Amino acid sequence: MKNEASKFTGLELLRQPFPAHQISKLPRPTRKDNPKGKCNECGGYHGLPAVHLDYVGHAALTDRLLDTDPAWAWEPLAMSESGLPVMDNMGGMWIKLTVCGVTRLGYGHAGDKIGGDAIKEVIGDALRNAAMRFGAALDLWHKGDLHVDEDEPKPRARQAEPEIDLSPKARAIRITQGVKDGDAENAAAAMSGWDAALIDSVWTLLDKATQDKLTAHWPKV
Repeated sequence: MKNEASKFTGLELLRQPFPAHQISKLPRPTRKDNPKGKCNECGGYHGLPAVHLDYVGHAALTDRLLDTDPAWAWEPLAMSESGLPVMDNMGGMWIKLTVCGVTRLGYGHAGDKIGGDAIKEVIGDALRNAAMRFGAALDLWHKGDLHVDEDEPKPRARQAEPEIDLSPKARAIRITQGVKDGDAENAAAAMSGWDAALIDSVWTLLDKATQDKLTAHWPKV
């Protein structure tokens, strides 16, 4: 797969699927209090039963970024007066990832980890999240089939679904509802991918309570 991916250059290379040997399994117990045991699927010791999610690790992603752009770089979205990256009140961090001259945001969190391991996990998670905005390992993040091969049978045509209203007012209504439903983190992540003009036009339509909850997950600048 390395040779196949090498046919592409720049950001196009970043979107190519990762070879099987670079894809790892992340176990997720179906419940937090599941009894731990030896897993027959991944060989690890964790709560069972569990589902296993495919993901690309930090080393494999870094290798792909270097192949795409040897001068790629990342930086925290904000720095403290002492020169350290600013973490939010949930222990997460927003970063800016720049590849081939293009910069996009990403967010990382360490889950239940603490100490130095937590910092490394935050960085790795943020890089994976930001790289996904460029299309890296997008097929693993997606739950279904992103691209169906041309020679596969085409699904039967369905009735056209109504178009989604993408006006600032309609977007503001959906963001507000998402925050009210307790999903402020995903609402903030969705807004972070918009252009600055659209963000500003929607932001002015949000009430202060919604803005405050979004800001807790995404330091709007």
